[in-house]
Amino acid sequence: MSTSPKAALLEEYALVARALAAPARLLILEQVAQGERAVEGLAERTGLTFANCSQHLQQLRRAGLVTNRREGKSILYRLTDSRALRLMELLCTVAERNLAEVGQILRALSGGQEAPEPLSRDELEARLAEGSVTLLDVRPADEFALGHIAGAMNVPLATLPEALPQLADGAEIVAYCRGPYCIYAHQAVAALRRHGLAARRMEGGLPDWRAEGRAMSPPVAGLS
Repeated sequence: MSTSPKAALLEEYALVARALAAPARLLILEQVAQGERAVEGLAERTGLTFANCSQHLQQLRRAGLVTNRREGKSILYRLTDSRALRLMELLCTVAERNLAEVGQILRALSGGQEAPEPLSRDELEARLAEGSVTLLDVRPADEFALGHIAGAMNVPLATLPEALPQLADGAEIVAYCRGPYCIYAHQAVAALRRHGLAARRMEGGLPDWRAEGRAMSPPVAGLS
């Protein structure tokens, strides 16, 4: 019996859904959203074996979520386009709104308190222009070096206590990290607020800011 066009379409849509149905693949998507990565680097950053990472990448590639290119002996992977970022964010938003466990985990990151509303990227851009906010990139230094929001200070989460004296100047602090699956910004905001500082996180992460064509340092082209 032949497959109907609708059934064929639903099977392709399900292929994308299945590709997202593994924490390891969400970790990989988070990493390639920061920039191109070779399999070796992705395996190291996600804690996967090389073989396991390669298998997950092939599933993501079959679903159209990542693409690759060869550079010398290395195969470099990146997100196919910015629509993958929107899909990642939507998955996070639906889980936050409809799964009580997600809310509990996020509250625990904030010491049992409700976290302040994140600052929109539009508002952050305006406040950076007027110089009324201190912006922290709490990702690792190597990710910061690949590209960051213009005007941001790199303060990886582990070094935050050392940076506290220079942050206590009265300006509101906004932290950002890798995107919807990254908890560094949540943790940084909680730590800053425990020290009596006005802090909240940016809505989304560095990949979203870059994809929207906002100011980066060094300047880079956004995803199509």
